[in-house]
Amino acid sequence: MIDPPARSVIGIFAVLALIAGWAVIVASFSAEIAQLWGPLQLLIYILAGIAWVFPAMPIMRWIATGRWRR
Repeated sequence: MIDPPARSVIGIFAVLALIAGWAVIVASFSAEIAQLWGPLQLLIYILAGIAWVFPAMPIMRWIATGRWRR
């Protein structure tokens, strides 16, 4: 079992990697998104900016409890 300080460091880097990977994925669609209607672009980027939180939740739970599930 990994001790809490090490879990925090590992978890922080995992979340940062997740955010960076998510940004690369969203940016790879930027040419297609740019062709859409302006308010729709805004909505897509707002949703993409919030959506990374859901895959990060298990990582945050692991940092706090040491378990992936409740």
